[in-house]
Amino acid sequence: MLKKLLLLISLLVLPAFADTTVEISHLLNYVKTTQCKYIRNGSEHSGVDAAAHIKKKYDYFKDDIKSAEDFIRLSATKSTMSGSKYYIQCPNSPKVESGKWLLSELKKFRSK
Repeated sequence: MLKKLLLLISLLVLPAFADTTVEISHLLNYVKTTQCKYIRNGSEHSGVDAAAHIKKKYDYFKDDIKSAEDFIRLSATKSTMSGSKYYIQCPNSPKVESGKWLLSELKKFRSK
């Protein structure tokens, strides 16, 4: 009976975990390959540098992250030290909050 219960739980939980992992991987790659600048604490960073920073924060908060939205909120929206929001500055576009930028990409990714 216990084996059947564990199997049922894993069948329900693992697909959601797999989806979340795929979404987070996509978002990290999206940041890494962007031509936009990631602005943290007033300094501009390339996508490669931003992705490395976000990944480090993701590794730190991993136990608290249950969804791609958690990943964005905890790893990619603001400085843990200063509390300052992160921004994205794309060529010929107004500066936007990184959380909004990533949520927009997550929505596009999920619609595919």
